[in-house]
Amino acid sequence: MAEIKKILCAVDFSDYSSVVADYAKTVAKCSGAKILCLYVAPSMSQYVGFHVPPSSIENFVGEIVTGAEDTMNDFINTNFGDLETEGRVVTGYPAEEVLEAAKDENVDMIVMGTHGRKGIDRILFGSVAEKVVKTAKCPVLTVRPE
Repeated sequence: MAEIKKILCAVDFSDYSSVVADYAKTVAKCSGAKILCLYVAPSMSQYVGFHVPPSSIENFVGEIVTGAEDTMNDFINTNFGDLETEGRVVTGYPAEEVLEAAKDENVDMIVMGTHGRKGIDRILFGSVAEKVVKTAKCPVLTVRPE
């Protein structure tokens, strides 16, 4: 029988993130798993060279991360209550960071939302969830917006 001891719950702090968290919480309650709640702040490294001093970019990213850490603490308190949950904010490309955290933390399951993009948006932006599903070494539960 599969054991689920640690769940990575990837969120983007949209209104729908609480639904994703609810699925992670339900699985954690059934299995006694710990939760790692992960938010990936956008990397601004691609803007270096656009006549923006690197120090300005670093300051901006620092402000985003600080704000996201405060948001993460509130999100965990609101959505996970008394479950053993760690919040983490990282910067980078979402699919890569989710996969890296899952590997580093040896998680047993990833729970994440999909944005349900279609048509040209999907072609242009791809799907973070699709990349994670195709590459992850553990099961991935995707939650589609209603």
